[in-house]
Amino acid sequence: MTDSRRHAEISGGGFAGLTAATALAQRGWSVRLHERASELRAEGAGIVLWNNSLQVLDAIGATPDLDARSMTPPAYETRMNNVIQSQETLEGIRWRTMTRPHLHQTLLTAARESGVEIVADSAVTGATPEGTVTFANGETAQADLVIGADGVGSAVRDSLKIPLKRERSRDGITRFLVPRKKAELQALEPDTEWDNVIDFWNLDPRVLRVLYTPANDEELYIALMSPSADADGSRVPIDLELWTSIFPQLAPVLEEAAGVQGRYYGYQTTRLDRWTEGRVALIGDSAHAMCPALAQGAGTAMQNAWTLAVAATEAADDELPGALQEWERLERPYTDRAQDRSQWYADTREMANGNQFTGESVETALYNPTDPKRHEVHAA
Repeated sequence: MTDSRRHAEISGGGFAGLTAATALAQRGWSVRLHERASELRAEGAGIVLWNNSLQVLDAIGATPDLDARSMTPPAYETRMNNVIQSQETLEGIRWRTMTRPHLHQTLLTAARESGVEIVADSAVTGATPEGTVTFANGETAQADLVIGADGVGSAVRDSLKIPLKRERSRDGITRFLVPRKKAELQALEPDTEWDNVIDFWNLDPRVLRVLYTPANDEELYIALMSPSADADGSRVPIDLELWTSIFPQLAPVLEEAAGVQGRYYGYQTTRLDRWTEGRVALIGDSAHAMCPALAQGAGTAMQNAWTLAVAATEAADDELPGALQEWERLERPYTDRAQDRSQWYADTREMANGNQFTGESVETALYNPTDPKRHEVHAA
């Protein structure tokens, strides 16, 4: 029997692709997701999710799995030269910290349970506005909807020749997952609440920063920031003597990080002229890579994946290209503003002053993409 359901082909098995795949499959689509790597996995680091993405996880039924190995820290603490600048309890803002592998596994489980066909070792090389997908092996496939969720180097995006602008910042980070070492840290600083997220800044005599983020009871995510021009600060494996000289209270976890090769990532922002072309839509880093200052790269990716799935499902087949354009018109401004704010924080290093989770900076953190009346609420 021929499958009469509408069909989606998705390139990219990361957070955006898996979210879109699950949301579409749960709405009755047949969905095939392609990952160019031989296995679907996330790099070993941590992540913070806010209300926008947590609402999406609620909607696809993945929250119980996510909550099993994640946490909400008591506060987001900012320090300069180890002097506390602020301790934001973020009351009224829903948020959770976790490892990226745990989030990825949660989304992968949801996708599989929703009936998504997942194909590893399958490289998408391009797509046409009419919905034809091409693969590295020369084969093609036809879809009612094509989604490019294939990262900053998106082959889907580039095949459509969509103009883009890329901004690079002076700073970058190296990310690590290490054991919590909570007892050892408390021995060095007994008065510190080591369950907090703690943003350790040092601007003089050199710019170095450690973002300390507990992910669960056993694992700690630390991100080490330095200017890309600082050869010692951006070195991998890390220069342990340098980092412990500036942040001696973090020596137990920095020693763990020194044993990991790591990779230095320069901050960048990618802005596209448009996110859609015919039956093709772009989400995640392929459409809107951003600096990590607001921790909204994954959040906006998942938010846009969800709203895209809803908009595509509600549209008649012959109206789909126009529906995708309308989806972008309604949803893109939130992501654009998150990009702008994240870029500003990266350019100014203003986060070092603390108290950043207020006003415009929490727009996306408070956004609920699953609320049908969200645009009326936000306008009010």
